[in-house]
Amino acid sequence: MPHPLDLSLYLVTNSEQCHAAGRSVAETVALAVEGGVTVVQVREKDASARDFLATVASVAEVLPAHIPLLVNDRVDVYLAARAAGHPVAGVHIGQSELPAPLVRQLIGADAVLGISAATPESLAEAQASGVVDYVGMGPLNTTTTKRNAPPAIGLPSLAALRRLTHLPAVAIGGVGMADMQPLRAAGFDGAAVVSAICKASDPRAAAAALKACWQSHT
Repeated sequence: MPHPLDLSLYLVTNSEQCHAAGRSVAETVALAVEGGVTVVQVREKDASARDFLATVASVAEVLPAHIPLLVNDRVDVYLAARAAGHPVAGVHIGQSELPAPLVRQLIGADAVLGISAATPESLAEAQASGVVDYVGMGPLNTTTTKRNAPPAIGLPSLAALRRLTHLPAVAIGGVGMADMQPLRAAGFDGAAVVSAICKASDPRAAAAALKACWQSHT
């Protein structure tokens, strides 16, 4: 630990946005990966465990083996997916979920464990735990994809938080193409995007454009 991950273009799914664009989550993911997405996290805040598991299974079927598939918050869904034979890599948990050391015990040493951490205290706790593979920080910009999201903190504050930990880190929260180069320059290992891909008319092209912006940093 930590597990080596290419976090550069990290897709967090939103089924409502995918369906509004006329695609399933799995179809969106498949196109986005063709465009350059490097990690996929399935997030289903309102789904039943059964429906969440079905979405994870459908995404697992279309993902290449080298792209990690993570489950948002629901350790039970992750464990069920593994028990059913689906190649899920790990989980991403928020600050209101089970403590990271306990989650690590439940998912095992080989699974990926990411955690949302957006305060100096939560970052210090994540780093000191010794069980976290990466942290997600945000929201960078105002976001509508997460209910009750905290106010946007902007790049200067986010960059200051980034400097507080040596753990790999991704920024999240209304991230678009204009944010990619500044985030990389601020020391982030990647950018987590939702709407910029899930709402796009062409997820493949959107992912490719985002990846090009990230890679154009000098």
